[in-house]
Amino acid sequence: MMRKVRIQLAIFSLLFVLPGTLWAIDGTELLKQVDANLQPPTYEMYRKLINIEPDGNKKEFVFYTVKKGKEKMLILFLSPASEKGRVSLRIGDNMWLYIPNVGRPIRITSLQSVVGGVFNNSDIMRLDFHVEYDVEKLSDQGETWLLELKAKSGSVAYDRLKMTVDKKTVQPLDIECIASSGMLIKTLHYSDIKDLGDGFIRPAKLVTDSPLHKGYKSVMIFAKIKKRELDDEVFTLDFMPKIGELR
Repeated sequence: MMRKVRIQLAIFSLLFVLPGTLWAIDGTELLKQVDANLQPPTYEMYRKLINIEPDGNKKEFVFYTVKKGKEKMLILFLSPASEKGRVSLRIGDNMWLYIPNVGRPIRITSLQSVVGGVFNNSDIMRLDFHVEYDVEKLSDQGETWLLELKAKSGSVAYDRLKMTVDKKTVQPLDIECIASSGMLIKTLHYSDIKDLGDGFIRPAKLVTDSPLHKGYKSVMIFAKIKKRELDDEVFTLDFMPKIGELR
């Protein structure tokens, strides 16, 4: 109930009066509220990622994730056995992968994928949308809003996003990810809104498909989100082999 009230109050906070006009929506504040509804600023979370191939074959991964503030995220691979113990770290635009038998972190990029499939590293270690994108246009589509976003820098994985937001929940429904050439790279589909812990209500399922990977699909299942205070030391290269100590 309290979560519903907070969302309603947040919607009212998006409204302001322009001289000589009716009520209007501030696109930047709307995007910030979408981010707040998807995840708290600092948290721990469990996720499952499933890559599905055209022939029906599947490969599943389970992650333990911690995030702090606007630019720090750390991910521990729990399964499958072949990937267990791997760790990914993101600090702003910089990303690293730690592989136990290699013994040192190696640089990775946002457009690479440490798990294969349609999700890339930027999708798996996503920062808040308002951190990486500016709102260029906001359109009222009846029961939804359409946010058209432009990347703040060339280091962001997608040059533009078209985000459809449900007005009742202020949650994303679909996001089109577009290259600087105007080509559609992939579409993200959010669904299955539920309580994931501590009264935190958000979509528990994210499915992505791509015209560049016909017949392939990747699914991310979110579970057990919990607010947690974390030291800055956690988000360092030296701590990557120790992330298991947080569980």
